[in-house]
Amino acid sequence: MSTPQPEFESLATDSLTSLEDRIRRTVELVASLKAERNAARAELAAARAELQELAAAKKAAAEAQNLRGEMVGLRAERKQVRVRIEKLLAQMDQVGGP
Repeated sequence: MSTPQPEFESLATDSLTSLEDRIRRTVELVASLKAERNAARAELAAARAELQELAAAKKAAAEAQNLRGEMVGLRAERKQVRVRIEKLLAQMDQVGGP
């Protein structure tokens, strides 16, 4: 009857060792997953910041394009005004001439 006792102790020790190993691997896996999650969160934050910068740059580019269009329009208007003033001056010269 003394023979089954060491076998039981051996099985219990093996089971406990196996359980300890599984717990240790689980703890390592959880730590690894936490590190990956933190890295992913940092990457997400960086991507969001970059997206905001890109949106701001896109808005600035659109505004610059609008200003270019407005500047072209104003230059055309200035040219028209110049031509009209030159015509008026020419007419005034004809009226006031000899």
